[in-house]
Amino acid sequence: MTGDEAPKRNRWPVMAWGLAAAVLLVVAAANAHLVYVAVASQPDCVAHLKDAGSKTGAFRAAKSAC
Repeated sequence: MTGDEAPKRNRWPVMAWGLAAAVLLVVAAANAHLVYVAVASQPDCVAHLKDAGSKTGAFRAAKSAC
């Protein structure tokens, strides 16, 4: 090696840290989106039995908000 040649640097650690940061950013963004949707959304009322009954396969809401 002569005096004017620079040693080659391994770029793998830089790329690995960049990839890890990108994955963490995507996971954090997805979780933030799920929290936003859970807090901001108000689901519509769905059809359910209003009175207590024993119809097979039909369910009644424990505490109806509709």
